[in-house]
Amino acid sequence: MNAAAQMSEASSPHVMPTYGRLPIALSHGQGCRVWDVNGKEYLDALGGIAVNTLGHNHHKLVPALQDQLTRLIHTSNYYHIPHQEALAKKLVEISGLSNVFFCSTGLEANEAALKLARKFGHDKGIERPEIVVYEKAFHGRSIATLSATGNIKVQAGFGPLVEGFIRVPLNDIASLEAATAGNPNLVAVFMEAIQGEGGVNPMHMDYLRQVRALCDQRDWLLMIDEVQCGMGRTGKWFAHQWAGILPDVMPLAKGLGSGVPVGAVVAGPKAAHIFKTGNHGTTFGGNPLAMRAGLETIRIMEEDDLLGNASRVGAHLVAGLRQALAAELSSGGVKEIRGLGLMLGIDLAKPCPGLMQQCLEQGLLISVTADSVIRLVPPLIMSTAEADEVVAILCPLVKKLLAAEP
Repeated sequence: MNAAAQMSEASSPHVMPTYGRLPIALSHGQGCRVWDVNGKEYLDALGGIAVNTLGHNHHKLVPALQDQLTRLIHTSNYYHIPHQEALAKKLVEISGLSNVFFCSTGLEANEAALKLARKFGHDKGIERPEIVVYEKAFHGRSIATLSATGNIKVQAGFGPLVEGFIRVPLNDIASLEAATAGNPNLVAVFMEAIQGEGGVNPMHMDYLRQVRALCDQRDWLLMIDEVQCGMGRTGKWFAHQWAGILPDVMPLAKGLGSGVPVGAVVAGPKAAHIFKTGNHGTTFGGNPLAMRAGLETIRIMEEDDLLGNASRVGAHLVAGLRQALAAELSSGGVKEIRGLGLMLGIDLAKPCPGLMQQCLEQGLLISVTADSVIRLVPPLIMSTAEADEVVAILCPLVKKLLAAEP
């Protein structure tokens, strides 16, 4: 099957055209490698967009999921689900928080967080609760999460947006204080510890601590979206832990199930009991298969020290990128290489719309976000040798792109 045939098969006329797909169809994978239906091999530096924590066909995960498939896939939340209790206990242990609600996606987790914040306000007698959100943020594509998102392009055509959001710039405590001064309707601050779709933009550690203190002072919820940057990607279980703080609400998804859809909202004491029976729910959330995937993912991450691996390989990858792109960093063609662990962004001084295709042709899977930021979020099992391959394939293409006439 040639590339055109692959593209035709992958872009069925019966599927809504919501994605601008690249002209390949993937067949199978092993570790950090995937193969297309023609047998061409690719190094996966995208991990399903920070989802495939354990890579592909992991020798410990697959048998566990196969075992679960022979037992129960779904029952419903009418009944107790032992794996749900076990995964909640584990998430409480590694987060330092207290209670968990399970859903299936990051959007659902963020939607639940927004509902928590509103009910927190209503319980205090605030009729029209307002939530602080951030420039360049991305929290999902439902009407509420789209409204919290800071991207005009993805909002276009879907108005009227949901009211009740106040938007502020990143890492500017004075702007946050000014935007909220004297407002009695404020109930929460909602942020990504590291923005993903917005361009791999980390919140500064000092800023996270300042916002935590402000929320305590003003009786607001601190809600930190760890959907993309959580689950060990930065070298700690959750990116905010580098600042030594605890949020009140923490949405999770992506890497929690290593490819099986799992979402969660982890809450601390201030938010853990806001929802009462009947306030929120989901059909698929917390099903036995998804819970087993989450449990096994965390177990394997602990056994194989994947947090340590994310730190070590991430540092090695950054060093390799800095060395290979030293001239471009000096000239300003590469504005910055930023991120933590294995969540990295290479910010270019010009848009790079064709780079994903060029990398594909050279056997490398990446993404480009915010028009000019190369995003690397590979499986947390990536080796230093594979990181060197990423540098060897990617950097010559970046140099060529930057050297080209505008």
